[in-house]
Order: sequence, then structure tokens, then C-alpha cells
Amino acid sequence: MAEIYRIFGSEMSPYSVKVRSYFRFKGVPHRWIARNAASDEDYKRFAKLPIVPTVATPEDEGQQDSTPIMERAEARFPEPSMHPADPTLGFLSALIEEFGDEWGNKLMFHHRWYADVDQAASAQTLARLSLPNGTTEEVAQRTRMVRERMTGRGHFVGSSDANAPLITGYYLELLDILEAHLATRKYLFGARPSFGDFGLYAQLYECSVDPTCGGMIRARGPAVLDWCHRMLEPRVDGDFERWDSLAPTLTPLLSYIGRYFLPWTTANAAALAAGDAEFSVDLAGTPYVQPPQKYHAKSLGVLRERYAVVAGDAGLAGILADAGCLPFLTPA
Repeated sequence: MAEIYRIFGSEMSPYSVKVRSYFRFKGVPHRWIARNAASDEDYKRFAKLPIVPTVATPEDEGQQDSTPIMERAEARFPEPSMHPADPTLGFLSALIEEFGDEWGNKLMFHHRWYADVDQAASAQTLARLSLPNGTTEEVAQRTRMVRERMTGRGHFVGSSDANAPLITGYYLELLDILEAHLATRKYLFGARPSFGDFGLYAQLYECSVDPTCGGMIRARGPAVLDWCHRMLEPRVDGDFERWDSLAPTLTPLLSYIGRYFLPWTTANAAALAAGDAEFSVDLAGTPYVQPPQKYHAKSLGVLRERYAVVAGDAGLAGILADAGCLPFLTPA
């Protein structure tokens, strides 16, 4: 039995850096193992699906899917907690974590694989990471293969010529909201990181290392970029704030979630249930079209289960109603 956790991951994987950041915050002994040719044999011992991160526990159990990985570790290592004690803030943090994982990934993945400069840079980076000792020709061949494979997956997040300006608009609007909120605090809920921080930062950190999105975040969101870098080595620097101090600048983020993410993920689940090959959803007055995806529907179900536990909290219900989120969390 190994004495530490092992994280098989990639620097270009938001879910990998999310889990690594969490383990660093918790002080859980672990080793980062880059997913490449050299680690492939060990990786395959623990991976049921060919994805990262894959975590091997000290008991040699393989774990996949970043959110359950973190939740299992949280139960085993409860301090310092990533969950605010206030049930209202605890649910809002979980909502933002889900939003980051599912909507934030759409923003990142589209931009990473849409424009030529981003395709070229990302494919070469991934090729070099997977072949750290590869020859120039081997890296070039892998770069071509990665680019062809990844640019063919844009439909999974709705990446298209029609949606491209919409997705860029969503990204810039999110940056502006977060910039105002993070200008006066280190983390989303105060002076220590929360569940929501881990889910959202990881996607925006990956945005920051790409040519197009990186330029946007440096020009438009310096406080957001500082937060992304802070989240690489997060720590407790104080307490979670109370809702009344968070509300002025966190409410716009919740309204954004109610305006875009929750209508989109609800429409995705409905399309999947109906067996539709494609769905169109009105987001702030503009149609957004893409094929439905199974995982989003599954995670929406989990989010609704989380809300059911705290649904009796009138204060939380009021916050969610004002932000336009509540109808999507309590479907008829």
C-alpha cells in the first residue's frame, strides 16, 4: 500500500489542477504524476476511463471525477473545511462549484480550440506534455494528432461559428462580474477558499494560459488573474464572510448563473430526456443551440438533491429567487 495519494493529471486539464489545488489546501500528502507515456502503465492500473485526473488512494483504489474525489477526501480530512458553516453560503458555494465545472468549461474549451492561434498553441503544449522526451518529429506528429482530435470535439460544449460571439460575450461578462467581487477579497466567500472557488478557478486558470482568453483576462480581470494564481496554493487567511457583506458583488454572479447556466443545463436535461439530437435555449434573449450531453444532466440532478436538503431555508430561497435561480432548482 502506498503512503500517499497519487494524482495522475495534466497541467492543461482544469479538473486536474482543481484536484491538485484542493489536496494542497488540505495538506493531504500526495504526489503529482504527469499523465504521459512514462506514467501510462501505472495510470492504467487505476483508470476505468481514459480521463484525468485519476487519483490513486493510499489503499490503491482508483478514483475519477473531480467533485466526488474532493468530497471523499473532505470526509476523510475534514479540516480545514472547504464548506462554509452557514447553510446558505454552503449551498451557494456548491452552486458555484457546479457552475464552474459545467459552464466554465464551456467558456474555456471553446476558446482553447476555436481560433487558429489557440488550436496551435494548445495542441503543441499538450503534445510536449505527453512526450517530454520526444523528438521534434514525434512532437510535431503528436501535435497534429491532438489538434485534429480536439477540434472535432467542440460540439460537446456548443462551440460553433454561430455560438462563438455569444460564448466570448459570456466570458467577458463573467470576468467583469468577478473582477468587481474579487477586487476586495482573496476568495469568493472571504479570506479562505470554498468548494465554489475550486470549481470556478480551475476553468479560468486554464483560460489564463491560452493566447486569446489569457489576453482577455490580463487586460480585463487582473484581480481575477491574481485569484487564479492564489488558488494554485490556496490557504486559510481568515474567515468566511457573512452574506450581507458578500451580497453587493456576489449577487451579480448568482444572477449570471440564473440568466445563463441554469436555463441552459435545464434545457439540456429536458432534451436528453426527450431523446432530441439538439436543443435550443433562450439565454438572455438570444438562442443558443447545441447537442445535449449526459453528464450535465446527471450533475444537475445532484445539484437539485443538494438544494432539497436546504429547501426549507427561507433566506436562501429568497436569494435564489431574486437571482432567477430558484425555478430551475425546484422543478414542478
